[in-house]
Amino acid sequence: MSKYIAKLFINGVIQEKNEDYCQKWLLEKIEEIADDKKNVALVLFINSPGGSVYESDEVFLAVKKYREDTKRPVYAYFANLAASGGYYIGCSAQKIIANRNTITGSIGVIAGKFIDATALLAKHGVKSETIHAGRNKIMGSIDVPVTDEQRAIMQSIADECYEQFTNIVSESRNIDIAKVKELADGRIYSALQAKENGLVDGVMSFDEAIENLKESEFKDKEYKAEVKDFKYKPKKSLKQLLKGSMEGLTPFGDVKAVLDYALKNNVRYPAFLYEQQA
Repeated sequence: MSKYIAKLFINGVIQEKNEDYCQKWLLEKIEEIADDKKNVALVLFINSPGGSVYESDEVFLAVKKYREDTKRPVYAYFANLAASGGYYIGCSAQKIIANRNTITGSIGVIAGKFIDATALLAKHGVKSETIHAGRNKIMGSIDVPVTDEQRAIMQSIADECYEQFTNIVSESRNIDIAKVKELADGRIYSALQAKENGLVDGVMSFDEAIENLKESEFKDKEYKAEVKDFKYKPKKSLKQLLKGSMEGLTPFGDVKAVLDYALKNNVRYPAFLYEQQA
């Protein structure tokens, strides 16, 4: 491939790792794309309800570094959902484009949840005691009532994360912080509502967004850079293989078909053989 625009998929809940998302893979891919001289731009294709503050900020900073180091354009494209941490990551781009059916926003923070089961435990004659040092060491346990001090502790953490989030939105979108905080009450917005409030720059299809990038960022209006997909694909375990298209095969069945499928799907043989023996 000659020059290309990287389409980097950010799917699912943003956390260390799950079926749709892998933080390590994503950070390594951003660095790999930055080091590739054939790359001319980056488009973040975001379809996420959000997730961890830590991972969201880590990706935000990685994309920001890509922009600073390469001087290449970065766009964010919002698919059907780009909320909370998904929107946070989108703020790393110089321009945000949303699909007309996008749901976005949800700018806010959840710091934690207290569940007080002391009355329920007492009703059933259950007694629980945790030996501890430090009066707030076991806060959040279901067998102790929450105190006002503990509520204040968790609220202070939520407020600090909220300040970080809203300041990032204010700086990246060039919106006064007071206006951002009016918008950032945790609610979601449609694509058109987000555009009216300055949270996104445009509402269009992905193909139109790519054309917009080429026309806005490249001097040569006929620049023919291709779009290259980068999408996380977890390796399937033997259990998943047997539950899927390999369903019905026994350990003594069509061995060639099993091996062919394993090769095609990049299944590691040590794990494959070990699990089959187990």
